[in-house]
Amino acid sequence: MIEQLPGIVSEGKRRASQILENLEGRNRVTLQTRELVIPNKDTIADDLFSELRSHDVDRDTPNRLIYGDNLLAIAALLAGDTEHPSMRGKVDLIYIDPPFDSKADYRSKITLPGGSVDQKPTVLEQFAYADTWSEGTASYLAMIVPRLILMKELLSTQGTIYVHLDWHVGPHVKIVLDEIFGRENYINEIIWCFSIGGKSSTRFARKHNTIYSYSNGGTPIFNGKDPLVAKPRKPNSHMRAKVDSDGREYQEKTDKKSGKVYTYYLDDGKIPEDYWTDIEQLNREDAERVGYGTQKPERLLERIIAASSNPDSIVADFFGGSGTTAAVAERLGRKWITSDIGKPSTMITRKRLVDKSAKPFLFQAIGDYQIEQAKSVLGRKFKVGELAQVVLRLFGAVPLPPEVNQGGAFGRIAEEKTLVIATSPNALVTGATLRRAQTARLSTMGGFDKVVVLGWNFSDSIGHDIEALHDDRLEVLVIPPDLLDRLKKQGSVEKLADEVKFSSLQYLQAAIGGRVKNGDSETVTVNLENYVLLSPDAINLEDRSRDQLLDVMNNEPLALLEYWAIDPDYDGQVFRSVWQDYRGNTGNDGDEFRVVTRANVDVPFKPTPRTVCVRAVDVFGFESEVIIENIEVGA
Repeated sequence: MIEQLPGIVSEGKRRASQILENLEGRNRVTLQTRELVIPNKDTIADDLFSELRSHDVDRDTPNRLIYGDNLLAIAALLAGDTEHPSMRGKVDLIYIDPPFDSKADYRSKITLPGGSVDQKPTVLEQFAYADTWSEGTASYLAMIVPRLILMKELLSTQGTIYVHLDWHVGPHVKIVLDEIFGRENYINEIIWCFSIGGKSSTRFARKHNTIYSYSNGGTPIFNGKDPLVAKPRKPNSHMRAKVDSDGREYQEKTDKKSGKVYTYYLDDGKIPEDYWTDIEQLNREDAERVGYGTQKPERLLERIIAASSNPDSIVADFFGGSGTTAAVAERLGRKWITSDIGKPSTMITRKRLVDKSAKPFLFQAIGDYQIEQAKSVLGRKFKVGELAQVVLRLFGAVPLPPEVNQGGAFGRIAEEKTLVIATSPNALVTGATLRRAQTARLSTMGGFDKVVVLGWNFSDSIGHDIEALHDDRLEVLVIPPDLLDRLKKQGSVEKLADEVKFSSLQYLQAAIGGRVKNGDSETVTVNLENYVLLSPDAINLEDRSRDQLLDVMNNEPLALLEYWAIDPDYDGQVFRSVWQDYRGNTGNDGDEFRVVTRANVDVPFKPTPRTVCVRAVDVFGFESEVIIENIEVGA
């Protein structure tokens, strides 16, 4: 491994340099804001809603929860966009707890009425859960190097990075950190000791993690007296404990040269050393637990954030996991950014922050994730038509002749009169897309009996657009979101042909139960009516779990919802969720495994028609939206 390190670091630097060069280009990575979350659990106080429109996040440095590959997320933060400036040099603290290359298989256990199912991680999420790399530690290091280089660009001159590791890769990453941040900027090797976990009869039990900290070249923030720990009482010390008139224990030390007496009160605390034995791992029944396997205790993050950031600092975590960094930064009054490639992670983090009544934050996603992945798989100069050809082949379609094939996106099913259209990953499939597909079905090559639209990304209201068209000769299917990752892993279309399944689209049904005026306010009632899940074949489940899932889908489909939110005055641009409910929010409904299906939202009276937007996320992380327009008072 030592022999491979120079090449790994060199390639990581080249990749990071390429990303930095592209930050100013037209094709730079961007973030899309999916939701402005204004936490209010299942209710809105009367005096709160009037402030909501002025309750937006800080324009320049908003708190952000980002779903997607952290390499792309960091690149987008460095690039900035028309809404938010670049974050280069603005982050005072980065803490990361990357996977430890443990070869563990972290499966998501999803609880449903009547039992639970195990969802295997998708290829996209293996980075967060499986910790399995094709070339072992070498590919792990190849992953971490460019990310660390880009994180350094985010750090301020007074910034610090903490990298949390264990014995699997710690020594190798330490060498990488020396190379990227400079050995002269090395601050600490913190040994975090704990006792929870299994023991061994063949070796000493491995009961510590290592946390390396480095500065970014300047004078780092260090509030040493903030994370004080109790001074241990040492009865056998030469400094005998005494008790003052107030009953406080103290110790005295006399300087032999000057005769000066120094008094140390035991309850004053002390700055911790670089070995931490007073913070235990979370146990299975700990009240802090939020259902995430690798969750770290809040006390650990509290010590790091208190020591290495100020109240006006921005704290970032790009392996967000259960959201502990964001939750503690929020509690300590810091601004924060957190990201993760796993849907379970972002779902848990959003619920956790809502539960803690956090200040408003943005929930964002990588703008053109599939485009970035296509560049990785097919080359930086790939053409969208090439990707469409791959999708058509995997679906079993034959491309149409070039003279009638629009950008290579049209194909047909052999022996059938079915037209197939593979959309671009940087295009949103909307109602207009479907109407164009209907026209193409009639006009292309003398007409077809049926048209199938294969899409990567869909408008949030696509389910209702499909319903409105009421066309049984139009079918809309989802291209597997991890297709490019799977193609990269398999290496050829032929190897994937029998594995890839295109699924039907999930969608939500909701309706307004009424708008009732009450003086200067009104109550908007929203009812969830039905939820149609993505085809189970497209979900990476254990085989034994499929029957159980189908039973819930058929008998209690709304039990599949994990989270839903309402914007009662949707402007068509930014979804401001001012009301949320989620499974486990038992304060009002007492049901641990179901969301409420009826919401009464009290808002200031509006004499004109209202547009209400409802968004929901199911237990597998798939999102749906309903927009209900022109709702009159008394409806």
